[in-house]
Amino acid sequence: MISVEEYRAAVLAMAAGRVLPVRDVPLAAAAGRVLAAELTARLTVPPFDNSAMDGFAVRAADVASAPVVLRVVGESAAVSGPVPVLRPGTAVRVMTGARVPTGADAVVPVELTDQRPGAAPLPERVRIDEPVEVGRHIRRAAEDLAAGDTVLPAGAVLTPAAIGAAASVGYGTLAVRARPRVAVVSTGAELVPPGRQPADGQIPDSNSVMLAALAAAAGAEVVAVLRSGDDPAELAGLLDGLPEVDLILTAGGVSAGAYEPVRQLGGGLEFCAVAMQPGKPQGHGLWAGVPLLAFPGNPVSSFVSFRVFGRPLLDALAGARRPERPWRAVALEAWRAPSGRRQYVPVVVEPDGVRPSHARGSGSHLVASLHRADALAVVPEDWEAVAVGDRLEVMAV
Repeated sequence: MISVEEYRAAVLAMAAGRVLPVRDVPLAAAAGRVLAAELTARLTVPPFDNSAMDGFAVRAADVASAPVVLRVVGESAAVSGPVPVLRPGTAVRVMTGARVPTGADAVVPVELTDQRPGAAPLPERVRIDEPVEVGRHIRRAAEDLAAGDTVLPAGAVLTPAAIGAAASVGYGTLAVRARPRVAVVSTGAELVPPGRQPADGQIPDSNSVMLAALAAAAGAEVVAVLRSGDDPAELAGLLDGLPEVDLILTAGGVSAGAYEPVRQLGGGLEFCAVAMQPGKPQGHGLWAGVPLLAFPGNPVSSFVSFRVFGRPLLDALAGARRPERPWRAVALEAWRAPSGRRQYVPVVVEPDGVRPSHARGSGSHLVASLHRADALAVVPEDWEAVAVGDRLEVMAV
């Protein structure tokens, strides 16, 4: 057997030298895409000193001995237009987000005055009931970013927050990498399409739709979802007839049985045993020049294999920088571990720790309960068991 790290390195090597084209897309279509180049701010954020509250702009020195009454000389709303200069002993009514008048160094919330919140005529005077310190409730220009600052690095996966940031610094479109095109092929004569009543010895094909959904969630464009029987010639013909893709994912047909069509394909594919559970049998290589990842047919094995090998390969193909952020959590239940293999256990995350999402732990056939899992707990290779209270590394799914 080889280690998870050794096999992952071999898988990621298939992405070397492969660069997806760059496309400009509007922000509304950019979610989940991979930024092609560093993004620098075109605009300063905030673009000007503005108020964080609805209230009155003042000089802090004028309200230090509050309560005090000040003359109101105008207002600043969250629109363009002239803003009065604030002189000593005066105040300017100001709305949230509006420019802070020249001469003001603090904002008093309306709740700390004798004025009622909401729509009201501009008062001639305002009573300030509490003092405020210099800078209170003022957002300074460039407090967030200055024009020219780096906002996002190349390779960033565009989250909703990242899209909002891009809009705030002056962008309406972004240069992104094309989505990797993926084909998914499940194998096995026993498989029937989802929704069809299986006959004796048949089972629904859950792998194809699950892997397609996983690939799409990881940023891929899934262009084909197919299934094949146990004849390697049939499978080869199906693979040769695929549309143009950047990655092929297969499920099943990689073990040591008599009917293993993926293993029997030959060509440039290599197969090995990886020191992990589930997911020990794995295969990879090039089919007609296209990277192919061959996962085991047991559904939980396919799920874990995609998370450990498939998503990193998609990220490498797309140039995505998606850092792993595992955390540690306490085991709330005890379970056995396969010594010599790294165990990936689907777990439910609770406030005090994690517990397996199914009583049978990482059983590779437990697909009907896989949806309960929030994460995968990772048990080191040299452990034979997990005890209540053990701290484990946990990775998001």
